[in-house]
Amino acid sequence: MPKKKENLIEKIVKKDYNNELETILEEKDFAENAKSILLSILYKIEAAYKDVETVKQNVENKEEYIKNYIEIIKYNCNKLKIVNMRSEEIEKMQGKTFLIDKEKKEIYCFPIERKVLYAISKISKKDKIINEKYQIIDETISDLVNVGSCINMVEPLRDFNGYSWTSIPKEIESIKHNLIYQNLRILLGYQFLNKWITNSEYMLDYFEKFKILLEENYGEKFSKNIVELLAKISVLLDVRFDQEKKQRFIKQKKDIKAQIELMEDKEEFIQNVTNEKMKITKLIKEKDTIINNKKMLEQEYIKRNENLPLEKKIFSIRVLTDIMIREREKLFDRIEALNKTLNPQNFVEIKQELEEKSKYLEYVDLSEKEIEQKIDEEVIEFQKLFLEAIEKQIKKIENKSQIIKLIYQFRYYNLLPFNENTKIGELNEIKKEREKIIKELLNKAKILKAINSYSKNEKINYEIEKNVFYSRIIKLEDLQIKITKEKENYYIQLFDEKMFEEKIKLLIDTNIPKKSLDLKVNRKIKLIE
Repeated sequence: MPKKKENLIEKIVKKDYNNELETILEEKDFAENAKSILLSILYKIEAAYKDVETVKQNVENKEEYIKNYIEIIKYNCNKLKIVNMRSEEIEKMQGKTFLIDKEKKEIYCFPIERKVLYAISKISKKDKIINEKYQIIDETISDLVNVGSCINMVEPLRDFNGYSWTSIPKEIESIKHNLIYQNLRILLGYQFLNKWITNSEYMLDYFEKFKILLEENYGEKFSKNIVELLAKISVLLDVRFDQEKKQRFIKQKKDIKAQIELMEDKEEFIQNVTNEKMKITKLIKEKDTIINNKKMLEQEYIKRNENLPLEKKIFSIRVLTDIMIREREKLFDRIEALNKTLNPQNFVEIKQELEEKSKYLEYVDLSEKEIEQKIDEEVIEFQKLFLEAIEKQIKKIENKSQIIKLIYQFRYYNLLPFNENTKIGELNEIKKEREKIIKELLNKAKILKAINSYSKNEKINYEIEKNVFYSRIIKLEDLQIKITKEKENYYIQLFDEKMFEEKIKLLIDTNIPKKSLDLKVNRKIKLIE
């Protein structure tokens, strides 16, 4: 009887969601195919999201997810144009599957549901979620976290269908962005990441909060190391996917290097700063003269417009005046910055800041192949730190529900792709660390009486139970393991009421006497008690 009530409530809630979205879409000037795709996405999310909550554990609930989805459509999307291959707008797509204009709140997208959902998530994101004082990484870490969040939002539609859980790495917009984001979600929780991404209070330094939270949970050394790695990875990913940004960073690297070299000779540096201040002062006077002289202002207006394309032309003298006033203000800011460098107390600090920036830009001028290789190397190091943190989480666990939750999360992590051909659970570079975590999880689960044993021999138990971390059976509480014997070999099979997984040969150390195995053959035994 309670189950029927629950199903009835689910149907009522589902109807409310659909009605709410339909009401919003009635007010939008969307074509019918766009409305149809948005409603279809909602329907599929409703059907699949329960499994997402089960598999990942540490995620927003279905109500939170759908509320966010509907609110983005309501407040951040004024136009959704579904572009067909024969459409006149095909050239506008510039070879991309979707385009967004955050200022106009417009999305142009091919009729691919997961791409539409990705674009919807992306259009709601602020370009920067880190204070500008963290120069360079304010941009790159913002990109990493935002892209990871967008991929995370698409996952329920991409990998879950209400019956099964599968992952196709080629359909993930960026495997590395996704992996790092999921690392952070498991380490810090989805609530913190969501607050960080949606934070609208500029004065709140969420990057500092991020570092403090890492330190509180995992220690000062861990926080420092993982933040440094995150910064390096974020820069590498930006230059990997954005050639324009790569060229900008290469130039910035050269400028910083030249500035550091100048600062080595303090007298020459002071002279160069003084010369630059004189040039800037001269430029400010020139701008003041033009702004206060109508004829000169008209000449400047003509001169600037001669070399500008139509869409970038300055359309009035008043607009030009505003532009020049802003340019003048920037020049004053530069003089202020130069004055700061001449202060002996600031000299060392500024040099250290430049050296810090230089460290982030160390690899930006590598070839594409070298950057790919460097990304892999740094991400593997990040995984080693992540596994250290999971070990600390295991030690803090006090009860059965906590260990089961972490088993779920580590199973999910183990099945994340590292690249298009390799899952984390297949990655040789972290095999030793990963297997150590699996053993510690299983041992803690036995201490807390959360899982059953299949043999009196602990080595054999491990060989059986470790397969749970490679299983895509959604609900581990329903998972059963059966051991069979065929001739001289033993096999294990994992299954629940919905699916069977292929038989796996049980590897038994030849040094273990077979009489001591005491395997429970041909019996279905639940893993979780």
